[in-house]
Parts: sequence; C-alpha cells; structure tokens
Amino acid sequence: MVSFGERLRGERERMGLTQTQFGDLAGVTKKTQMLYENGERSPKADYLTAISGAGADIEYVLTGNRSVRGSIGSSEVSRLEDGATLVDTLAGSGQLAAVKMYDIEAAAGDGRSLEQEEVESTLYFPTDQLAAQGLDPAQVVGIKVRGDSMDGTLADGDWVLVDRSRREPKPEGVFLLLVHGERRIKRVQRVAGGAWLLISDNEHYQPEMIKPEDMKDVEILGRCEIRIGRVS
Repeated sequence: MVSFGERLRGERERMGLTQTQFGDLAGVTKKTQMLYENGERSPKADYLTAISGAGADIEYVLTGNRSVRGSIGSSEVSRLEDGATLVDTLAGSGQLAAVKMYDIEAAAGDGRSLEQEEVESTLYFPTDQLAAQGLDPAQVVGIKVRGDSMDGTLADGDWVLVDRSRREPKPEGVFLLLVHGERRIKRVQRVAGGAWLLISDNEHYQPEMIKPEDMKDVEILGRCEIRIGRVS
C-alpha cells in the first residue's frame, strides 16, 4: 500500500519541483518536507491548504484517489463551495479525521476535561489509517509531551495520540493519567495486592506506587498509542 509520504513525494515530482521549492509553497524547510515524505512527521492543515492552492492534488495525497483537478493533462479545476478548503471538504465527508492537539503543560488539570482546555492545533489524519490502527477517530486526541521522565519512549516536545476509549480497570502500558489533579504520561504496571506502579522510562526517575486505598486519586484518561516526534 502506497503511504501518505510516498503519495506526497509523487505529487511533488509530478509538479516538477524540488523538495526546497515544494516546501517554499507552504513556508516549510527542505528538511521538514523531507520528514513529511519519509513519513516521520505529519503536516498540519495550513500546509495542505497551501500546497492545494499551488496546484497539488490533495485528495490524491490524502486518499490515493485522483481528483479531476489533479489528473495529468486535465485543464479542469475542481470547485469548492464558498471558500471551503479541500481539507474542510474531505473532513466533512469523513475521509479525514480532525484530531485536537493539547499541550499537557498548558492544561490546567484539577479534574477538568480536555474539552474545557484550549486546543493548541488540529491535525488531520486519514480516517481509514486510524481505523487500521484500531482507533476510533472520535475517541482520539493529541497530547504534547513535556519533560524528560519518559525519555527512551517519548521525548520532550513529542506529540502522542491518545485513545480515550482505553480506560481498562487493569491497565498495562503507557497511559495518560490524572494523578492528584495533574495530568501525567506514565507506564502503568500492576503489582501484587492490587497496587499500581507508575513508571518513568527515564531511569533517573523512581517509580511511584499507587496503593489500592489511593486509587480514588488516579484516573485513566486514555492509552498512548502513536508517537509523533523528531528523529534524533
């Protein structure tokens, strides 16, 4: 199956542009364009809108289906209603899922739901690709990682997609948690007696024991499923 990055590269080559020239269309560097094409980073909606305005076939890049506009040799231009972008149109059709991205450090915590927090940005993902990962787009949010406690798994500044439907009572894995009113990303391990260990993958941090009588102070907000971050 041809990936998003491969389709993006193919569309750039169809237009006869270098990575530098293509990146300039949307105000990104050659390095960023390279990361998009290698599948190491996902572009934001403003990038997709910009290259669409420059003539790229965004429907093909996102779904693999050629639009009339993007067909080689065609002089026809697809029309969108009342200034809507192609991203808006595809999102409305269900082909793209809008995932709200939150900064875990900026979030106030204190029991507030994420919906009450300020959205830092919105990223769009093909719905079928999320479904292939077993994710319901309606249950997915993005969280920006802060600090170095999860180094080795998640780095400071990474984004992670969190499946809010995964709130199992016997968790094992990396979860977004509300602990004493503070949102944290930790690896959860169950131990004898019904207690949990909240583990930081950075060995410089000690695990935190949550005893059964203290479970009332801990809430699972979702399981961390997909990391989006820089390649070091």
